Amino acid sequence: MNVAKDVKSLYLRQLKKRAMNFQLTEEHKMIQKAARDFAQNVCKPGVIERDDKMEVATEQISELGKLGFLGMMVDPKYGGGGMDTTSYVLAMEEISKIDNSVSVCMSVNNSLVCWGIETFGTEEQKQQYLVPLAKGEMVGAFCLSEPEAGSDATMQRTSAEDKGDHYLLNGTKNWITNGKQAGVYLVMAQTNAEAGHRGINAFIVEAGTTGVTTGGKEQKLGIRSSDTCSVMFQDVKVPKANRIGEEGFGFKFAMKTLSGGRIGIAAQALGIASGAYELALAYSKERKAFGKEIMHHQAIQFKLADMAMEIEAARLLCLKSAFDKDQQLDYGQSSAMAKLFCSEVAMKTTVEAVQIHGGYGYVKEYHVERLMRDAKITQIYEGTSEVQRIVIARGILK
Repeated sequence: MNVAKDVKSLYLRQLKKRAMNFQLTEEHKMIQKAARDFAQNVCKPGVIERDDKMEVATEQISELGKLGFLGMMVDPKYGGGGMDTTSYVLAMEEISKIDNSVSVCMSVNNSLVCWGIETFGTEEQKQQYLVPLAKGEMVGAFCLSEPEAGSDATMQRTSAEDKGDHYLLNGTKNWITNGKQAGVYLVMAQTNAEAGHRGINAFIVEAGTTGVTTGGKEQKLGIRSSDTCSVMFQDVKVPKANRIGEEGFGFKFAMKTLSGGRIGIAAQALGIASGAYELALAYSKERKAFGKEIMHHQAIQFKLADMAMEIEAARLLCLKSAFDKDQQLDYGQSSAMAKLFCSEVAMKTTVEAVQIHGGYGYVKEYHVERLMRDAKITQIYEGTSEVQRIVIARGILK
């Protein structure tokens, strides 16, 4: 008996079953191309003006829904595309190269709202809310952050008082993506303050419910045409049937949902970085200085080399977390790593892209200044870089 040979044969069989394949399938390539065409033909026209005027990309988001990109990973029986997480990452990257106000709407609807309802909702909740969300007939919003509850999500002040046949919801949520245009909100609220985070529940709240109001648009550094505002709840009646999961499940629901959301933001950051890199590379081949194109100067070559290397590393981390999710492995650690690294690469790459463009990089026409502004938020929302390091450290020290 050749033990070494038998072990190697077993290893190869297992590897074949569940191996990461670095070659995209034909389906993946089709999705990637469709997303790229959508970004170039639908999102790019007017992107500078929308950013400047803080105009929500309503038409672009509507087209996104018609293409099936707002419910990519949802089971087809609920109106979704039934695609894998890799497909989602590829589409997010392509759209994020051009318009991150569109891609963040796509990320929230896919990663947070649709996934949360499909994974933890009842069949009635799925039929009533998931189907129109997956079909792009409406978009959803995820309401966790509050004026005094950001990174420390346990400090929920929004309350949901049990009234027997319904809950009475009161409170304010901050920085809500899709805040004004959402058809439904997933709201975390404290039902039992004495139980701490174990007293938090998650609710599906319809936007038209009496007592639900929205604040003004936030004046943001980046993703300026994204719909971001505060959402207020005053004596809002929420049916018992609209609670997600058992009593006290809300905090766990939020944390589990955000783990998948980090993959979407990692893909967004990757798109920002790769979009800025492509613009910088193209510009380096056109711009001349000291009698030759600047791509021939070693100072520029080294910048481009570092950008290319770090983007490729970011892409592999992003795809690894998507692979873990699709294989039903624990992806909390890998998604935190992907989100942290991709967001830092996005920030660094966009700054260098502006530098390569010189003075032209500082004006709107060349797009890189907008990507630089968009990059910063990827280090903050859905868990700051500091929070990601906490998650990673806890994982490796367990």
